Amino acid sequence: MVDPGRFNPPWASPVRDSRGRALSDLRISVTDRCNFRCSYCLPRDKVDVAQFLPKRQVLTFEEITRIARQFVDLGTSKLRITGGEPLLRRDLPTLIAQLAPLGAEIALTTNGVLLGKWAAALRAAGLHRVTVSLDALDDEVFQRMCDAPGYTASDVLAGIDAALHAGFERVKVNCVVRRGHNEEQIVPLVRELCPRGVEVRFIEYMDVGTLNGWEKNAVVTREEILERLSAVGTWSEVPARQPSDVARQLRSELGVVGVIASVSAPFCGDCSRARLSADGKLFGCLFAERGLDLKARLRAGESDALLRQSIEEFWHARSDRYSELRREQRDQDVQLDDAAGTPRRRHLPTVAARVEMAYIGG
Repeated sequence: MVDPGRFNPPWASPVRDSRGRALSDLRISVTDRCNFRCSYCLPRDKVDVAQFLPKRQVLTFEEITRIARQFVDLGTSKLRITGGEPLLRRDLPTLIAQLAPLGAEIALTTNGVLLGKWAAALRAAGLHRVTVSLDALDDEVFQRMCDAPGYTASDVLAGIDAALHAGFERVKVNCVVRRGHNEEQIVPLVRELCPRGVEVRFIEYMDVGTLNGWEKNAVVTREEILERLSAVGTWSEVPARQPSDVARQLRSELGVVGVIASVSAPFCGDCSRARLSADGKLFGCLFAERGLDLKARLRAGESDALLRQSIEEFWHARSDRYSELRREQRDQDVQLDDAAGTPRRRHLPTVAARVEMAYIGG
């Protein structure tokens, strides 16, 4: 198991935002392209391939490494490579090798179907951990969730096995649970993956971006997920390693699972994550409306010191807490409805402006 303290840079203390949250994690999108069209992220009927970024607008590996270095100097201890599907980015192990000397933990989130080809090279380049997205084992349900013609759940399982064989320190699986689509897959996923030593994490369906047609009644809550898990074991809660851990872990004789309950139990108060889009914009929240353009600063010749200052000022000003506001609005509406009052709406970022998940990697 990875010791989280092992990657804390001794030369820096994390900067903190307006709510006291440390800047300890940077998620780096290396491409906005994907070979899946998941219904909750990049639905096929809502996305035209012409919308994807042209190559010249995407950060180079050298630009990504330079930005990451500023974050590590500010105290960031974890870099996560995301997409789109990051393994569609050519020569990704080269980027990992460039990031490795910075001393931060490096992780990757992928749909897994290309891991068989790249797992060994990524591990050799310095990648520490892998998280694979898998929403179902049943192929009909898999296609309903992922819309990935030419691929099956077995292809993802083969990628998971390749990651295990390559010797990664931790391999996890993320499953987005959407009512009426794949909640029946919770137990099969646990039975299939936990005996392999894989932690399975179930994620409440979120209203990320503007494309996925989110409705709150499609959310399978943490409590419902736990009820289904009770059919295959007695689960006890595992103490969090760090306050910023988004998954609440549970352990049984089968292994370890996690539940990420950003809708029913938001964790904005401990959120330590910044997000860098493939074209170099910095976002402070998964539900943000706009980002800080770091690429423009890089390509205008801004020094490392000024670049680092821009990042630090951005984080100091950060006050995002969208998921908490969503919950507060819901709770207030319920109270007013009970009193036969007229629900008052708190301000939430407008759906028309919200950044898409595929653009900043979830």
